Amino acid sequence: MPEDLIEKKSNFDLTSRSAFSRDEEVFTSRSYAALLAKNIIPYFHRKMADNYLIVKKIFKFQAVMPRITNTEKALLAKYDFNTLEFTTVKQMYEELALLQQWSLSSDETLKKDSETILEIRTKELKYIVATSYATISNEIYKGYLALENYFVEISKYCE
Repeated sequence: MPEDLIEKKSNFDLTSRSAFSRDEEVFTSRSYAALLAKNIIPYFHRKMADNYLIVKKIFKFQAVMPRITNTEKALLAKYDFNTLEFTTVKQMYEELALLQQWSLSSDETLKKDSETILEIRTKELKYIVATSYATISNEIYKGYLALENYFVEISKYCE
């Protein structure tokens, strides 16, 4: 009996991907299609995505964006979020789903914090893309790619 469980467990693939996953999403079973289909995309998310893609297309991040401040890090820590370069794709999916729910919430402080967190995430993403540098170069910590792909998917100025 225990041998059967061990055999079944060893055959379980932890790195399985959904049919809609992209190549860099090795360590997740979620997909953008699931994230976008499950929740309503708030207007603020679309606005930030459009802003990000317009700046990326026109200016191509020629000026290096500043890193986030300690107060912005404290806001992320308040909700137990890591900085973007220490975030996995799965964590980013969960965070985006939370931010979508919070943006549609009736609680004004939660709504305001969700918008501020998305602004912080965009600022972090701009810094990482502008400098082409992440302090962690591990294939697991690619949450910034998930955020960028999320912006591409929801923007009307798709590449």
